[in-house]
Amino acid sequence: MSAAKWRNAMRSGAPLPQRPRVPQPAASPAAPDPHADSDAPRWLKRLWRTLTPRHVFMAIALLVFPFVATPFFTFQVASQSLVLGLVALSLSFLAGYGGMVSLAQMTVAGIAGYAMAVLGTSSSAEISLGWPWWLAVPFAVLIAVLCATLIGWLSVRTEGIYTIMITLAIGVAFYYLVLQNYSLFNGFQGLRELKPPTVFGLQWRDPLPFYFLCLFWALAGYFLVRYVVRAPFGVAMQGIRDNPRRMAALGYNVVAHRVAAYALAGLIAAVAGVLLAWYNALMTPGSVGTGWLINILVIAVLGGVKRPIGAFLGALVFVLLQTFAIDVIDRERFNLVIGGIFLAIVLFSPDGLLGLWAKLRSRFGPQQRPTSPPRRQA
Repeated sequence: MSAAKWRNAMRSGAPLPQRPRVPQPAASPAAPDPHADSDAPRWLKRLWRTLTPRHVFMAIALLVFPFVATPFFTFQVASQSLVLGLVALSLSFLAGYGGMVSLAQMTVAGIAGYAMAVLGTSSSAEISLGWPWWLAVPFAVLIAVLCATLIGWLSVRTEGIYTIMITLAIGVAFYYLVLQNYSLFNGFQGLRELKPPTVFGLQWRDPLPFYFLCLFWALAGYFLVRYVVRAPFGVAMQGIRDNPRRMAALGYNVVAHRVAAYALAGLIAAVAGVLLAWYNALMTPGSVGTGWLINILVIAVLGGVKRPIGAFLGALVFVLLQTFAIDVIDRERFNLVIGGIFLAIVLFSPDGLLGLWAKLRSRFGPQQRPTSPPRRQA
């Protein structure tokens, strides 16, 4: 509307012309939620809303894989990746959502494995107590969780490099304890013949049953972390990670939250420790040595500590390199290869392989142009 028409309308007292309204496109109806009006639990409704075709495809692939792969890939690659990924998941939970880098997660897993060997049955009948597996396994997990809580209580009062050094010192101390103690841990020989039980006529150390056993507990740990980080406790942990002083001023007990996070991470590592003892059929000081303390950190960083799935992705890459790198290079140079890949990932993608994939998708993926709103007619 021009200025002249405006002045004429004001002088004559005529009503001002109204702008024509542009009809807005009708919103497309949302897809009905079959669980919206049902009496299903809240966690089931949330799972239904977050379920995507990608998750369905991955679930089908994980279930079909052992039936199309060889027993070697099923046991040596897939099962080992799930077990190591479960240990790395406990570290990713502490580092990614709590800001606490602990090098003692493999130590907690080793405590669970040794406790199960001492309480259950092994090759050293004079050491093992001979408890049934259904009693030895829960007590072994409980002992490992209590030790993880104690490690957390000693570590949470420090930050940064001091936390890393304390947990590393605890891991090294446990390594020398099991190496030099023969009355309880059988020294450098360790405790052998730690075989899973036979339940319902199935030998759980066979490739197919053991794979599904590891897959079950890996999915349980994954969904547990996914649930906790969205719960009030997980949100408080992320707030403590970002600004512990402000969270303390708001009334949160920072030390209690951090110790509880260590206990939860210890539970995940303890379950992985029992599976690791069954996978190797033994527990030796080499299972909890300094090399494995660092390897778990490498696995977590390779995949990316900001997402729970990154631990299993890093474990898969690590196991593949450990299994097939000897065909290209000498076994003694494996650490050099892992170190080079670790350095490259840290330099080009601090978020690990998942962060690198996100960068590639944003750079080479299809670019969506922002839709501009329709122009109004004068």
